Amino acid sequence: MNDDQTVFEAKQVAEFSSPGTRLATSLRSSYRRIDDFERSRFDDICQSTLLCGDAEQALQTLPEKSVQTVLTSPPYWSLRDYGVAEQIGRDDSLDAYVCSIVSALEQVKRVLRDDGTVWLNVGDSYTSGNRRFRASDRKNRARAMSVRPPTPEGLKPKDLIGVPWRLALALQDAGWWVRAEVIWSKPNAHPESVRDRPTKAHETIFLLSKSQDYYDIDAVKGPRGRRLRSVWEIPTEPVQRPNGDTDDHPAMMPLSLARRCIAITTQTGSVVLDPYAGSGTTLLAADELNRRWVGIELKRAFVDLIERRLAGAC
Repeated sequence: MNDDQTVFEAKQVAEFSSPGTRLATSLRSSYRRIDDFERSRFDDICQSTLLCGDAEQALQTLPEKSVQTVLTSPPYWSLRDYGVAEQIGRDDSLDAYVCSIVSALEQVKRVLRDDGTVWLNVGDSYTSGNRRFRASDRKNRARAMSVRPPTPEGLKPKDLIGVPWRLALALQDAGWWVRAEVIWSKPNAHPESVRDRPTKAHETIFLLSKSQDYYDIDAVKGPRGRRLRSVWEIPTEPVQRPNGDTDDHPAMMPLSLARRCIAITTQTGSVVLDPYAGSGTTLLAADELNRRWVGIELKRAFVDLIERRLAGAC
């Protein structure tokens, strides 16, 4: 490893026992942050690791068949501007966006164990009608964008694009098994200002696999002890800073959702990967479940946010 590595000891946190339940009985693992990974090649993932940089490049440094599961939510197409160079989804075409994620997941396939899985959370969006910006929504200021991709060829203004399934079918063509479509239902979904369609209150999560043996059917039960269904009602969980402000990532995955996915498709001590780590929810959930983890995030400010969350500062 190079001299830029720094090891951080995280604070005591809660241990997962069931979705939404936390018991203060375990310690988070130490981890290392690497901002310059171009000279790095990992023979083994013996320690949780946070990499700052491009997902596809960082994935090339990881050893083959070292990760048991991936839980990730790439930037959604035409929905957010994260204000960083080389981001995907802001001004690339829809086809280029899909190709970028398919290409990154080719590297993911290389690092996954034979019993490995991917939980892929993908949001949908509507065409812009070739408007090159999105005005601020008074109910959701984070949705404003100064630059937007053009309307994909063949679609009309206000069309629902179907981004999740376009991506899933492209991944299927690339050799992935699309094993399940999970609907994440949000009972406290953000209100929208639109008046000509229902308010969007769900997102799509695909379960992809490399083999038939990967799923712990008893890890998480549904209501009344039944086998888990494909519609999961899980509230969003805005994170509050001590000063009362909400945290500085506009699209944070709930910890309870991350815990559920990780519990189903990993065992204690295995490695969890998030190549688009964002605010670090996957990494926090993996820590709570005593899994090692690798997080990759392009935006340095979000890497700093992940470290604050790991330290319990927000």
